Amino acid sequence: MSKLKTPVSDKDHSQGNPEAPVTLVEYGDYECPHCAAAHLVVQQLQAHFGEKLRFVFRNFPMSRLHRYAEAAAQTAEFAASHGKFWPMHDLLLENQPRLSRSVLEELAQGLDLDTAELATALDKYTFERRVHGDFTGGVRSGVNGTPTFFLNGERYDGIKDYQSLAAAIETLAQSTL
Repeated sequence: MSKLKTPVSDKDHSQGNPEAPVTLVEYGDYECPHCAAAHLVVQQLQAHFGEKLRFVFRNFPMSRLHRYAEAAAQTAEFAASHGKFWPMHDLLLENQPRLSRSVLEELAQGLDLDTAELATALDKYTFERRVHGDFTGGVRSGVNGTPTFFLNGERYDGIKDYQSLAAAIETLAQSTL
């Protein structure tokens, strides 16, 4: 079983209680249909576990398979620089089937972000270092596809449905008491 090589830190995009007994890290690609399905599962898990679960998302754009994965990840990081990572994260996954450069700008506009500033950031690869830092950390941790989950630093290789992940999280939460 692979271990998470890059520990979770305050530089990560994180939701939930930082002191939660369980931390779920996802390496994801905004254009991956399996990540869109996992997004719904993660939302259910967050609602169910509340303060017992911290969720961290890291970029792992599979650019050779998905044309807009890199640009979408950089768009999420652009939004993060304006304090709007999570709303953009959700919008990207919810609008996944229609991702394009114009849709990225449309989503940014919907969050009251400057689309000209986004276009410049994408053209100049302003957030490439951040995205590739996540990607490299994923590769070092044995990630080779998306979504890949880690629970408290250990790779989760089980079924990625709600029931299976909830059972694994519950077991970890109980063992930390």
